[in-house]
Amino acid sequence: MQTTFRALLAAVVMLAASGTAMAKLPAPPPQTPEQKTEAAAKAKAAADKDAAELAAAQNRVAAVYIAEQKAKGVVVHPQLPAAPAAAPAAAAKAPAKK
Repeated sequence: MQTTFRALLAAVVMLAASGTAMAKLPAPPPQTPEQKTEAAAKAKAAADKDAAELAAAQNRVAAVYIAEQKAKGVVVHPQLPAAPAAAPAAAAKAPAKK
């Protein structure tokens, strides 16, 4: 009986605490153009860093796989991704002829 009461009391306290945690936060103040450009630059730098780290990790995994296959006597020919197509960008800049 005593443990049931304690469990019920603990549940009520947790529910009451979770209700106060769901209070609505005020909206952030508007950003100035300088703050917006700084945030965009930080986001781009973070994205570039993440892309570089991903490429490095993929290269390490590929090197380990190739070394393991070479130890087994299997020749692996990695397929490199195709170079980005510059033709669509050039076609978009060229004036349309009629």
